Amino acid sequence: MKRYALIVAGGKGLRMGNELPKQFMPLKGRPVLMHTLECFYRWDTSAEIILVLPGTHQPYWNMLCNELNCRIPHKLANGGETRFHSVQHGLSLVSEPGLVAVHDGVRPFVSAEVIENCFTEAERSGAVIPVVPFADSIREKYEPGLSRAVDRQRFVAVQTPQVFRSDWLLDAYGQAYTPGFTDDASVVEAKGFSIALAPGNRENIKLTTPFDLWVAEAYIQNQAK
Repeated sequence: MKRYALIVAGGKGLRMGNELPKQFMPLKGRPVLMHTLECFYRWDTSAEIILVLPGTHQPYWNMLCNELNCRIPHKLANGGETRFHSVQHGLSLVSEPGLVAVHDGVRPFVSAEVIENCFTEAERSGAVIPVVPFADSIREKYEPGLSRAVDRQRFVAVQTPQVFRSDWLLDAYGQAYTPGFTDDASVVEAKGFSIALAPGNRENIKLTTPFDLWVAEAYIQNQAK
């Protein structure tokens, strides 16, 4: 079955406090986004990679690929007004039936094992998301200024890649956008499809703040040792 990796990188970097979009922030001499593409290319060189970037960012990305000798084959799609619309644009490049992984461009540490397990589960069940348990206690806010403790074992934190049968995903993204669509699983679930869970990896963090980038640099340095 054909495998696709649809990598969405439409961030403007506002929470990084930097004019450079967060997907282009340097991490060990290369942009974060390049590390993310390498995760999927190392996992399966035959998978088709589709990168969704705002049109205004694409010349800069092409320049980086030339300067840093990035030779990972991939197709480019234009970003949209929201993440939902960006995924829609990326799906227009899915040329034949298969399995599609949708992944955040600023998650550069997803493991090959997690990717493979998600594809295996998606082939069986049709839709899967990687999750990790909460380490901290969590509370539910139910009125302004009021909250209550909840059993954290009933909840999980969601990561990407979220992997789906391509026909399910295309059907789901034929819906009209609503703000309730917080990730791809919520879009697919709105069409009545069930979502399976697979273990994620703790290192698979989303880099959205300067602290996240500091953690990422420390992680890479530790891996090098």
